[in-house]
Amino acid sequence: MSFFKKLKEKIVNQTNDVTEKFKSGLGKTRESFVGKMNELVYKYRKVDEDFFEELEELLISADVGVTTVLELIDELKDEVRLRNIKDTKDIQPVISEKLAELLSKDGESVSLNMQTDGMTVILFVGVNGVGKTTTIGKMAHMLKEEGKKVMLAAGDTFRAGAIEQLEVWGERVGVDVIKQQAGSDPAAVMYDAVQAAKSRNVDVLLCDTAGRLQNKVNLMKELEKVKRVIEREVPGAPHEVLLVLDATTGQNAMSQAKTFGQTTDVSGIVLTKLDGTAKGGIVLAIRHELDIPVKFVGLGEKMDDLQPFDSEQFVYGLFKDVLEAAEEQEQG
Repeated sequence: MSFFKKLKEKIVNQTNDVTEKFKSGLGKTRESFVGKMNELVYKYRKVDEDFFEELEELLISADVGVTTVLELIDELKDEVRLRNIKDTKDIQPVISEKLAELLSKDGESVSLNMQTDGMTVILFVGVNGVGKTTTIGKMAHMLKEEGKKVMLAAGDTFRAGAIEQLEVWGERVGVDVIKQQAGSDPAAVMYDAVQAAKSRNVDVLLCDTAGRLQNKVNLMKELEKVKRVIEREVPGAPHEVLLVLDATTGQNAMSQAKTFGQTTDVSGIVLTKLDGTAKGGIVLAIRHELDIPVKFVGLGEKMDDLQPFDSEQFVYGLFKDVLEAAEEQEQG
């Protein structure tokens, strides 16, 4: 069975809505990346060193990441030899197959670590401007739709307007927001929020944090303090520390992930604004070069456009046209 057929079978049980979201959310990347790849295939009729050199450049320009690209090219060269591929159009399905392998790591869970008994506490970290507060609002909506009682903690007391922004989301979604005055101690806000959540039998507490203090050291110390308070009040919490990254910043997002990953126990990544970039390859770089799973992706502006990350849907959304053409060729 061809790779595309297997891929189709895997996602056929999921809703068309999810497939459409990934397909439209990856529109810019697909147009740029797959468009350029088609041009490359048209330019080079046979698979040779020049073809691989340009493919390497194309992958790097899509922000796939140099380390990932070099490994991918080596694997492709091996496959070309093994399958005796001569024509460039025959290599496109192989590229998508290899990218799918890169994206899916065996035994790695991309679902949230929800507590079956007691409250789940999720801490959101990340620099200012990446869409952290919006992500919290969208996740609150998603969890509420699942029937959970949700509360928000306005722990970003340093950024002007951050508390108000979270309050607006609280009103939109219909969930309570625990806050203090701007400039308050974030750890004190967390303490209040945990007590309030316990007394109101909340299922999930979503906690916002500061994205920028005077320097990186201060920020990391503040996050550690916040985590200590949460852990003291709810043993085993936070159950998730989600790092929010902006896909449009490309390699800059990678360096942020490395910094936060070294200093806080990040359990998952939320990649926002994937629909706003032609460099969706950053997902591959993050998945391959960092030992942190991508758990959610932002595929649009709407309330329900925050989607659990699905490697099959990602590859299908990116290569649907290429893979369908390859399947037609197989049948013909």
